[in-house]
Amino acid sequence: QVQLVESGGGLVQPGGSLRLSCTVSGTIFGITMAWYRQAPGKQRELVARITTDRSTNYLDSVKGRFTISRDNVKGAVSLQMDSLKPDDTAVYYCNNFPTTWSWGQGTQVTVSS
Repeated sequence: QVQLVESGGGLVQPGGSLRLSCTVSGTIFGITMAWYRQAPGKQRELVARITTDRSTNYLDSVKGRFTISRDNVKGAVSLQMDSLKPDDTAVYYCNNFPTTWSWGQGTQVTVSS
C-alpha cells in the first residue's frame, strides 16, 4: 500500500509563499502526480498535476502563482506557492492522477492577515 506524507503547510499572510512537499513510499516513475486541496465546506479539487515528462497543468485560479515539480529518484513531489491569497486556504494533499491511492493526512495552509 502506497503511503503519502505531505508537509510544509502553515499560516502565512496574503502575498506570502509556502513550499509543500510530498513523499511517496512507492515509486512514482511513470505516474502522473498531482496536488489537490479541500477548503472547509467545499469538495476536494485538483490544483496542479505533472506528468512523467514534466508536462504540467494548473487550476486557473493558481496559474502563474503555483509551480509543481517532481523528483522521481526521491519519490517526491513539491508545490511552490507564491502570492498566496485567502482563497488558497485549504488542506492540501498529493496523490496520483487519476487517484487510485489512499489519501494521506494532508497539510493545512492558512492564508490570513
